[in-house]
Amino acid sequence: MTAVPQPPLIQLNGVTKTLKGQGEPRPILSGVDLTVRAGESVAILGRSGSGKSTMLSLIGLFDRPDGGQYLLHGADITRIPERRAARLRSQEFGFVFQRFFLLKHLTAMQNVAMALVNGQGWLARRKRRAKVMAALEQVGIAHLAKHRPARLSGGEQQRVAIARALVRQPRVLLADEPTGALDTETGALVIDVLHAATERGCGLILVTHDHAHANRMGRVLRLRDGLLVPDRTGVLA
Repeated sequence: MTAVPQPPLIQLNGVTKTLKGQGEPRPILSGVDLTVRAGESVAILGRSGSGKSTMLSLIGLFDRPDGGQYLLHGADITRIPERRAARLRSQEFGFVFQRFFLLKHLTAMQNVAMALVNGQGWLARRKRRAKVMAALEQVGIAHLAKHRPARLSGGEQQRVAIARALVRQPRVLLADEPTGALDTETGALVIDVLHAATERGCGLILVTHDHAHANRMGRVLRLRDGLLVPDRTGVLA
């Protein structure tokens, strides 16, 4: 029996974006189409300045497209107001960046718990601790829960950041160059942790310059001339 495809989590249809700075406006997304389903992993490759981070910012609702359509669970959210966007960011998305953005004076457990305080309102202390420890266990560092960032390696700090993204049980995980500050072996371990989230039904979009990491995703796309195209080259061009 043929498996029935999951309904899309995210759909971008002809999305455009022009950057308006001090100089001339610069079109950076010219009509991006993208569909991501539950449990699917997608890598986005491209040159620096090609618009990868801009596209991730649009998907994460930190910015809005100039044109096209953005559907989340089939609902049009292209032009939603900021208050609703903030609520959806909290409910639907987890974010992982190259920089860890950990608070130095807090333990790993406390850093992860901040996501619950900011995103899910008040939770009883016991429930909050259980959620935090489960997230740290998912990324393999529950034994480091009481350590502050200064006592953690770069890879361990990134795993704390991933636990912070996962603790709210997001439907979509957005990772922007999450291994850029890590050595090859540690970076591969971080990709293991991110990819494991898809096995629990999370959709993963990974922006990377590392073709080896990209090839571990279910699909590899390249952002070129403002459009997303299948990657077939094996090199960054």
